[in-house]
Amino acid sequence: MANQRFKNDIRIKNKRASFEYQLMDRFVAGIQLRGTEIKSLREGKAQINESFIQVKDGEVFAVNMYIEEYTQGTYSNHVPRRERKLLLQKREIKKIEKNLTTKGLTAVPLQLFINENGLAKLEFALAQGKKLYDKREDLKKKDVKRQLDRGSID
Repeated sequence: MANQRFKNDIRIKNKRASFEYQLMDRFVAGIQLRGTEIKSLREGKAQINESFIQVKDGEVFAVNMYIEEYTQGTYSNHVPRRERKLLLQKREIKKIEKNLTTKGLTAVPLQLFINENGLAKLEFALAQGKKLYDKREDLKKKDVKRQLDRGSID
């Protein structure tokens, strides 16, 4: 009964990620939030389009993630753009750090959501940037699929 009050359909997505990057390994991490940040998230006032994941001193951080200030917040409101620590297991952190440093991959946030227990989670993926011709190919495939669905192929 207590879990039902946390049922939220908050899913903030980074739609450009799959277009800009070739996605590889995916991870889901908890986010360490402060003060009124969770209240703003529950209202759906956040953006992850310009953010990225960084490893510092064996800890993983989401950098440049925007969570709007809470409207009913007082002087103790949170800072909208700050580094937020991601909660992962040590072996996951080591795997991410190895891929970021040796293979030249980047970590891109895909989706920010609130799970059934009311906890904020961030799904991100290790990714490699696509070349221009790969993006063009994806656009062609998407256009052909759209035309097939409409039934209007010439």
